[in-house]
Amino acid sequence: MKELLEHMARSLVDNPDAVEVSEIEGQQTSVLELRVAKEDIGKVIGKQGRTARALRAILNAASTKLNKRVVLEILE
Repeated sequence: MKELLEHMARSLVDNPDAVEVSEIEGQQTSVLELRVAKEDIGKVIGKQGRTARALRAILNAASTKLNKRVVLEILE
């Protein structure tokens, strides 16, 4: 999951070297924290949060195969 999110985020931003993903794993839930450069935060969130919603949907679809729940947090 971490690698999937990292790949998608690097494709969206202008500064792919600044993308950092950390994973906090629990029994049933994993929390993925995404950090990008300040100037790229808008690209990851998108207009009215559409890009962030799409990222969450892709992660949720991929996590159902693993019988886990994934929460995406976009940090500044």
